[in-house]
Amino acid sequence: MRISLVDSGIGMLSTAAALRAARPDADLILSMDPDHMPWGPRRPDDVIGRALAGAEATAAFAPDAIVVPCNTASVHGLDALRARFEPKTPVIGTVPAVKPAAAHGGPIAVWSTAATSRSRYQADLIERFAAGHTVTPVACVGLAEAVESADPAAITEAVGRAAERTPADVRSVALACTHYDLVDEVISASLGQRPALFSAAAAVAAQTLRRMGAAPAPEAPRTGTVTVLASGRPGELPEAALAYAAGAALALPPVGSGV
Repeated sequence: MRISLVDSGIGMLSTAAALRAARPDADLILSMDPDHMPWGPRRPDDVIGRALAGAEATAAFAPDAIVVPCNTASVHGLDALRARFEPKTPVIGTVPAVKPAAAHGGPIAVWSTAATSRSRYQADLIERFAAGHTVTPVACVGLAEAVESADPAAITEAVGRAAERTPADVRSVALACTHYDLVDEVISASLGQRPALFSAAAAVAAQTLRRMGAAPAPEAPRTGTVTVLASGRPGELPEAALAYAAGAALALPPVGSGV
């Protein structure tokens, strides 16, 4: 079983780790794009081009599924990716976890990048899934960049700014950027453990297996490999990735590899 993940940087780690937990025997191909990151500020046609290039770079591995663990790339590039690779290879996108946050109960805050917070896409999700709840969009300026660089001081500062803009009565927080999953403990601490946090990683992993016709097998031996591509070139997990539990878990050698 081979699954490729396409993103600009280490925001993919939480989804990759969720896939690793669900299927320790699956080979993962992590296609990052350090030459052109971040994708968020780019024009939609640029994002589409980068996402297609990242997915094409994994074609030689004949993946059984292509996962896009990035909200920006999913919004702009999912249709183009599906037109290119489906029906032969299923393509699974990422949607901010507004629906489960709303199911847990409001008031709700949606933490996202500045661009996403003012997007029609996020507004539509809130209208569809959180109608009747008080929803506060929180633009987390600089947080994704701080996480990408694994800068503890910058992370603490950016999280603190976002927490100050989060109403005290919020019960649920949807993390609408996969980078934020990597610092969920910092976010919880900044909010005083009050609200529940919701991310898309586990749901995307589950949907990936469903689209592949595969079942979760967390008890399977950890024989799956991790291959990293850096803008199409053979690479390694960035040093910053190893600062997070998800990255450290992916860096473990497969059982029986002799490493």
